[in-house]
Amino acid sequence: MIPLTLSSPSLTRLVLFTSRYSHSPFLRNFSSLPLINRKLLYKPPFGVRCHASSSNSSSFTAKSSKEIRKAQTKVVVDEKLTSIRRLFSDPGVGIDAYVIPSQDAHQSEFIAECYARRAYLSGFTGSAGTAIVTKDKAALWTDGRYFLQAEKQLNSSWSLMRAGNPGVPTASEWVADVLAPGGRVGIDPFLFSADAAEELKEVIAKKNHQLVYLYNVNLVDEIWKDSRPKPPSKQIRIHDLKYAGVDVASKLLTLRNQIMDAGASAIVISMLDEIAWVLNLRGSDVPHSPVMYAYLIVEVDQAHLFIDSSKVTAEVKDHLKNAGIELRPYDSILQEIDSLAARGAQLLMDPSSLNVAIISTYKSACERYSRNSESEERAKPKFTDSSSGYIANPSGIYMQSPISWAKAIKNDAELQGMKNSHLRDAAALAHFWAWLEEEVHKNANLTEVDVADRLLEFRSLQDGFMDTSFDTISGSGANGAIIHYKPEPESCSRVDPKKLFLLDSGAQYVDGTTDITRTVHFSEPSTREKECFTRVLQGHIALDQAVFPEGTPGFVLDGFARSSLWKIGLDYRHGTGHGVGAALNVHEGPQSISFRYGNMNPLQNGMIVSNEPGYYEDHAFGIRIENLLHVRDAETPNRFGGVTYLGFEKLTFFPIQAKMVDVSLLSDTEIDWLNSYHAEVWEKVSPLLEGSSTQQWLWNNTRPLAKP
Repeated sequence: MIPLTLSSPSLTRLVLFTSRYSHSPFLRNFSSLPLINRKLLYKPPFGVRCHASSSNSSSFTAKSSKEIRKAQTKVVVDEKLTSIRRLFSDPGVGIDAYVIPSQDAHQSEFIAECYARRAYLSGFTGSAGTAIVTKDKAALWTDGRYFLQAEKQLNSSWSLMRAGNPGVPTASEWVADVLAPGGRVGIDPFLFSADAAEELKEVIAKKNHQLVYLYNVNLVDEIWKDSRPKPPSKQIRIHDLKYAGVDVASKLLTLRNQIMDAGASAIVISMLDEIAWVLNLRGSDVPHSPVMYAYLIVEVDQAHLFIDSSKVTAEVKDHLKNAGIELRPYDSILQEIDSLAARGAQLLMDPSSLNVAIISTYKSACERYSRNSESEERAKPKFTDSSSGYIANPSGIYMQSPISWAKAIKNDAELQGMKNSHLRDAAALAHFWAWLEEEVHKNANLTEVDVADRLLEFRSLQDGFMDTSFDTISGSGANGAIIHYKPEPESCSRVDPKKLFLLDSGAQYVDGTTDITRTVHFSEPSTREKECFTRVLQGHIALDQAVFPEGTPGFVLDGFARSSLWKIGLDYRHGTGHGVGAALNVHEGPQSISFRYGNMNPLQNGMIVSNEPGYYEDHAFGIRIENLLHVRDAETPNRFGGVTYLGFEKLTFFPIQAKMVDVSLLSDTEIDWLNSYHAEVWEKVSPLLEGSSTQQWLWNNTRPLAKP
């Protein structure tokens, strides 16, 4: 699945995050921050030429996005915008603009349907974006993965702001400029990380505007009313120790030592994958991610899980009790934060992922209790209670969550689970692709949705299958150029055998998480398509073979994957690699491989990252090749300065279509890599296949390429 594409100018803050990305999911993978105050640090070329009618033509023309929008523009009265604007003047609101991010209260990339407020209001369903509504304007910011999708989904009441393009203001800059001096900009403080809220506050303050926290009302919820989906309520489950590798007691002991080393007495955890990882629990509250909505507070001598108790089975309750964890109502988190401040708890908090409602509540409570006790304690020195770690006047310790690193560096059991699940996934994919090619060659009338649904059926037959790890990107022809395309039954295309077909998909298994992309042609690709595909493959190989010193951040490697495309003036508008969880979120951090050079987090032994360069010609075709890689020690004849060198081990084993390759562009080393990889695919996957027809398909697609 595609890595995120944007970065924040506040680089010193970004290096504190774990992912989501996110992981704070992507401020932790750079998605935990709404698209408020970000600009691309890298400006990709945007004069991309589109595929012409002649398959071998070297001349290409592009239809601009502006032309596409103009052709479909129809003046509409947006009732949702009208309704939400009426609320601006309500008592207790009193705002001139309202900002609606993509996130839930936990800065999740994927969110439950009931929290998809930006999508409900704007109609744009991409996973990344920020909407701003003023009394007379409405604008939506999203990144390069979603430009084409947003063009199709936004009506004429909305302005599409292509974040990162030259001349496009950030969302915070825009709202600061369009409001009259002294404006009030409202947000739901549960939906913004503390860092994101502070950045927005600083930018709009330059124009004398005020940021208003609306604690008690979310304006989108007010107009959504009874049609809003109910919150998820499915039961959670224990993640077996044979997959987790480390028990909860050991994880809590390590965490408590880290809390005390930081000078804190407790930590507040809101990232859902961090909570699931620490407690060895899994849920199904969020589509594609095996997590549950909860907060976790760990103190040096106790811990509390804030969750809807109806989701907690007797087995899970015993599991938590044995680990010394007590249950609290989900909605009581702010009361507990206030109580901790009253007791003098010094909280460790990650401002890149923790919502500003929690951090603001803690700060306010600390100030209030400090004032109340000042007269009584004036003559007494500041003290620390060594048994609890609490201090008289706490102020909080703000730093990156230590859990993100622990979660990102997989233990042996997690790595084994990832390897096992990838092989089962490859078997499902082999059966699927053998079926698909046969159907296409029989001229079956298959849509992109039909293909995605059939793939799900094949995967669901595998042991331990739980869910998809994201919405399958099934794109034929021009739809493949929509980087995060999601086919819908009413609007999707037929799979055209004469066009490129891109399939990016993944699965959640009980023991691991998969993510793989392959691009194929069912008949004869054009010379242009083969050249672009081959250069993407060369970038994929270059990154796969990279060897680098320990401590190297991912952005250093990003150019390896782009170099072959750069040589002919091509590029792609997304990162090259994202972290992946073990039976957890398909996007996690803190690691990434991207042109975002603000992420200084180094790749480390045990991390898992994707390798997915691509190339896209708008309104024509898309190409992407993706495997998952495990970072491990590399064997080198020298170790300059005593430094350990790292490299990659492949987790994904599935054929790369040979007929898409222009062998004349490949070096002997690159041909050897592809042949060796396909030999491994055959060796590892063929024993898992049932039926001679699928085995024959795999054999046909793993035969060695001849050197020219």
